[in-house]
Amino acid sequence: MKRFFDLFFSLLALMILLFPMIFIAILVRLTSRGPSIYWSKRVGVNNKIFQMPKFRTMKLDTPPLATHLVENSADLITPVGEFLRRFSLDEIPQLYSILRGEMSFVGPRPALFNQDDLITLRKEKGVDKLLPGVTGWAQINGRDSISIVEKVNFDLEYMNKKSFIFDLLIIKSTIVKVINKNDISH
Repeated sequence: MKRFFDLFFSLLALMILLFPMIFIAILVRLTSRGPSIYWSKRVGVNNKIFQMPKFRTMKLDTPPLATHLVENSADLITPVGEFLRRFSLDEIPQLYSILRGEMSFVGPRPALFNQDDLITLRKEKGVDKLLPGVTGWAQINGRDSISIVEKVNFDLEYMNKKSFIFDLLIIKSTIVKVINKNDISH
């Protein structure tokens, strides 16, 4: 049921968002040097690395680290990057990863390939067996403002409670948080 939901709604969202995506891609290209899409090396199911697309919000020479670990990260954000991040518009291309089966709408956010502490802790707790998501239980319970240990504990709680209804609750809560711009600092 979850895979059907992911396929149906990612296709529907891609059809609805096609023209806004083209507009965002053009806007990114017009306001900064480089491609519109950034392919980020992420950790998927069973710690398998995959390439996750996002609209590029950082300048080309930014190191591949979590934003909060990048020194002077505010100076590296593109002119439209802050706006795209504030409203999570940079995440839209991840619909492609959902279609490919590398991600789901709901699950633990995929770690960057070099977030060893997060990857190790998720493996210890068995959370690495879950398909990563565009949003998740940890995102609506703190997103950028919680520690790695707290994130993994929320991921573990999600794993133990996961259901279609729980996923719908997380999606609804995510939409509310994005609209209200809650817990978004990077």
